[in-house]
Amino acid sequence: PDWLDEYLLSCESVFSTARQRMELVIELARLNVTHQTGGPFGAGIFELPQGRLLTVGVNVVTAVSCSIAHAEIMAMALAQQQLKCYDLSAGEACKRYELVTSAEPCAMCRGAVTWSGISSLICGARDEDIRSVGFDEGAKPADWPEALAQRHIAVTRDVLRDEALAVLQQYRDSGGAIYNPSRK
Repeated sequence: PDWLDEYLLSCESVFSTARQRMELVIELARLNVTHQTGGPFGAGIFELPQGRLLTVGVNVVTAVSCSIAHAEIMAMALAQQQLKCYDLSAGEACKRYELVTSAEPCAMCRGAVTWSGISSLICGARDEDIRSVGFDEGAKPADWPEALAQRHIAVTRDVLRDEALAVLQQYRDSGGAIYNPSRK
């Protein structure tokens, strides 16, 4: 979205704590709702251990008419393009990268995380929070964090969960499109 580059110019380039990184991606999600440029989700890729911001993504499913344009997918794709490496664990002398996302990944994004080469994932809102506003997250195994851990991807959940949930509720309450709703 047009507002994103300008906003990022006003930001720091290093976010040394998980909380600071989550605050950034929740603010991106909030701004995406405020500017009506997509869904209530934000994500960022950070170089570890310093927390240097590599790239961000916001959900632009409705804006670009593309069902896979989720915040996590956008952030991972932009990071891979920037580093010219489809596997983030293999690029730039095998640096470690972390995906921070305002909400737990849906089934599609969880699958993409597996192949992305990130070494850790930090999530804000939970799957049940996302479903509570009407989105369908797809079929995910209950033990998905453990499944990622078996692939050497550390998962941290519930970082600023209430703040992330507030953005989801703001989106719903403002009449934002609930695309891919639960189909029963």
